[in-house]
Amino acid sequence: MAKIKRNNFLDTVDEVFTDATKQGILHLYADGDTFTGRKISISGNLLFHFGTTGYLGLEQDTRLKSAASDAIFKYGTQFPLSKTYISHPLYRILEDKVTKMYGHPIIITKNSTLGHMGVIPSAVADQDAIILDHQVHWSVQSAAKTLKTRSVPIEMIRHNHLNMLEDKIKKLSIKHKKIWYMADGLYSMYGDEAPISDLMELSNKYPQLHFYFDDVHGMSWIGKNGTGFVMSKLKELPEHILLFGTLSKTFGASGAVLVCSNKKMHHKIKTFGGPLTFSAQLEPASVAAAIASADIHLSDEIYLLQNELQQRIHHFNSLLEKAQLPLVEKNNSPVFYIGTGTPITGYNFVNRLLKEGFFVNLGIFPAVPIKNTGVRITISRHNENEEINALVQAMEYHYPKALADTYSSHSIVRKAFNLKTDNTKTKNENTDFGFSVQVENSIHKIDKKVWNSIFANKGVFDWDGLCFLEKTFSKNDKTEENWSFYYFIIRDQHDIPLLATFFTYSLWKDDMLAPQQVSEKIETIRLKDSYHMTSYVLSTGSLFTEGEHLYCNTSHPLWQNAMYQLFEEIEKLDNTLKSSMIVFRDFEVNEVLNEFFHNHGYFKISMPESCQLTNLKWKDTNSYIDTLSPKSRRHFKNDIGPFEQRFNIEILNTISGDQRELFYSLFENVRKNNLGLNIFSFPKKLFENMSCDKNWEFIVLSLKSEYSNRQLDIPVGVMFSYKNAGGTYVPSFVGMDYDYAFEHQVYRQLLFQTVKRAGELGFSTIDFGMTAGFEKRKIGATVTEKVAYIQAKDNFPFEQLEIMGSKG
Repeated sequence: MAKIKRNNFLDTVDEVFTDATKQGILHLYADGDTFTGRKISISGNLLFHFGTTGYLGLEQDTRLKSAASDAIFKYGTQFPLSKTYISHPLYRILEDKVTKMYGHPIIITKNSTLGHMGVIPSAVADQDAIILDHQVHWSVQSAAKTLKTRSVPIEMIRHNHLNMLEDKIKKLSIKHKKIWYMADGLYSMYGDEAPISDLMELSNKYPQLHFYFDDVHGMSWIGKNGTGFVMSKLKELPEHILLFGTLSKTFGASGAVLVCSNKKMHHKIKTFGGPLTFSAQLEPASVAAAIASADIHLSDEIYLLQNELQQRIHHFNSLLEKAQLPLVEKNNSPVFYIGTGTPITGYNFVNRLLKEGFFVNLGIFPAVPIKNTGVRITISRHNENEEINALVQAMEYHYPKALADTYSSHSIVRKAFNLKTDNTKTKNENTDFGFSVQVENSIHKIDKKVWNSIFANKGVFDWDGLCFLEKTFSKNDKTEENWSFYYFIIRDQHDIPLLATFFTYSLWKDDMLAPQQVSEKIETIRLKDSYHMTSYVLSTGSLFTEGEHLYCNTSHPLWQNAMYQLFEEIEKLDNTLKSSMIVFRDFEVNEVLNEFFHNHGYFKISMPESCQLTNLKWKDTNSYIDTLSPKSRRHFKNDIGPFEQRFNIEILNTISGDQRELFYSLFENVRKNNLGLNIFSFPKKLFENMSCDKNWEFIVLSLKSEYSNRQLDIPVGVMFSYKNAGGTYVPSFVGMDYDYAFEHQVYRQLLFQTVKRAGELGFSTIDFGMTAGFEKRKIGATVTEKVAYIQAKDNFPFEQLEIMGSKG
């Protein structure tokens, strides 16, 4: 079984945030002695503030400030007791006022994150099930995952995909009492909304359907008594809905509020709700400020404030309608999102606006897919029309310059967000770096000498190897066994190849690198639905090959331009193919490349380790053993040498039909046993094509009859090996009979026989490929950490696998 370094989601986020911090976009500190809300000071520069979530500006209201300061002098900076024992005097007043706002029972929580952690485990029973919108806030997802320890099933749907939701409801309703759909009311990045009316119709159709809405970004600026977006649609709160609002953000104070019209459930949650019981209660100042804000919400003044904000939102919308800016979601919320596509364009654009005197936020991964980076602008009552006008003017001026600086274009960005393309051009809409670019769909159209001058010694993708792959992975019956090949050579002005690579377009399993237990779950579903959780991927190399699929002369002064040129060619190709993901594979860890790929919309994941044995000078077994470390020599003495005599060892160049069937079954044994690297099976004609190709040979281990209680020797292991044009021996795949594999050390013997065969043929280098680095290191191979860079159309597959992989 492959031992693969798992990809830690938090490590990926850390790298993205670290890079954004280096660019001066994240983890900033405000300075100055005062804060008015209209402007914010950063590094001594006073900027107009278009990044607040206090849309009504109540955090600067003198009534809230006075109430907070009075409470501190009356009650202290905190009331250090659990609310389960006793609440400080102001709590009852706040609870009464917020209850009056909603007209339903409420529970005040320290914040929404702790609130979710307390409410969801209390509200969701063991007999229930959960469905998450994949863009629901992280705090909701995190709280829901804790229920996997109670075996509560958690499913995920694409954002606002009601057909997918209904399919999940049908499946889950057979076995589960309640089905909880969890979503935001208003989503914090694009400002788009949950389809409340359609969801209510769905709950009429399926009475088991219950809702859990996080409406913290819809709070105060809309709805009766400022009770938020969801309540503005519902008017009254049915018993099958739990609603979270906030007392921070637009409300102007601190804390959060759960609204629950079901009195029995309200009592259960309030009696014991995890963090609601054990966490510290809100500070007196926060409660007092919230009371002052609640008084405003209960008066007609709230509607005047809402109207003032709406006037500003309408004004901003009217300006954007005339501007050449890719607004991702047109709405009447205070949240706006201007797409930039790649992070580097976003960094450039934000920094340009900072220099012009405007503070805006950058929406980055994981809040949005990395290729959907953009500028998140929020409008508040603090903003005046004059600075709103100036912001739009600055964006119109700097946006095309940010695109040009980063070799992007309006059309690229609009396609990334599925927006209607317009005729707007930037100076690099058709990039011309002075290179000559050759793009072909078959290796037969590439000069053999040219290709082999670059890739002769690289795995199974020298010129002949690619001929073999094109022949094998075409004209097959199964979808996953047919691949499209694309070749790129970029030459400089002297006609010298500066960059070369090949891509395949093929069907991948989404869980290819997921933990084994996740793949095991998914494979049970694939018994009935073969293509469940599979996607078309455009990737350097192929699922058959491993190694340096991308050649780029990084010592050339224009190597980055060559990469820009390749990105542009891939963008054009992908616009036709519509793949779900673009993958650049098998790089050694390199900080320069890491930053380069991330800036252009790719995030890094760990690949299985790569193993290579170099400088092999074979004389005999003893001389080979002498080159090993003391520990590896002991390993050979105990686990390899004594077992060699148990096998008859053959080197075959051609194989019969019966042998092909047998070898295929042995290969399938290994593939199915290796869910740590979960790929589709290969076409059966693979082994027939190997048998007809002079570059392939088979190292076959047959267990002697005296060790198997059989009358005949049994083939129990085979190594499928390729001899490339550059003199590298490539043991590409292995097949084994697991009835005998462990007792007779079949895999270790195959590795040794591979070394022996390569040495006898005079090869000095062996590409052992991916996985099993622990075993390959023992026979002298060097193990190298490898990474890939991925650009996905959305985060849904990754978040779905994250949900499936969370412990339960």
